[in-house]
Amino acid sequence: MSRRERWSAVRAAEIIAEHAQREGAMLPILHALQETFGYVDAEAVPLIADALNLSRAEVHGCITFYHDFRSAPAGRRLVKLCRAEACQAQGSERLHGEILSRLGVDWHGTSADGAVTVEPVYCLGLCATGPAALVDEEPIARLTADVLATALAEARS
Repeated sequence: MSRRERWSAVRAAEIIAEHAQREGAMLPILHALQETFGYVDAEAVPLIADALNLSRAEVHGCITFYHDFRSAPAGRRLVKLCRAEACQAQGSERLHGEILSRLGVDWHGTSADGAVTVEPVYCLGLCATGPAALVDEEPIARLTADVLATALAEARS
């Protein structure tokens, strides 16, 4: 994962101002904030609402509707596990249970040591080689718990 900036309301206001005049500005703003900070801080909600003349509820609703937006920083490594039907047919549900248990997290959770965040995705396009995952945007086919552990260990070094 790329290095993110530490949250700053001043920097967030600059980002919001850069995009505020665009048609349909909310999603570009949210994407830019997440790209910059790795998440959309709760302090950004009133800044966005004021800039776009929206209610805070509308902004919060958009953030929570889309699964790609985070309201807290992700772990140092991001694991996205495919939950689509093809991967389920290859035993991903049982596998996901084992992975989540090993890491000590729930869906959309981050391990206690901040090392790994796990998120569900709904098709990675690796259907013929499932179960599948992304580790820091790198695809892994024929996923097992041990293959994931190796990928995470390799990513740390």
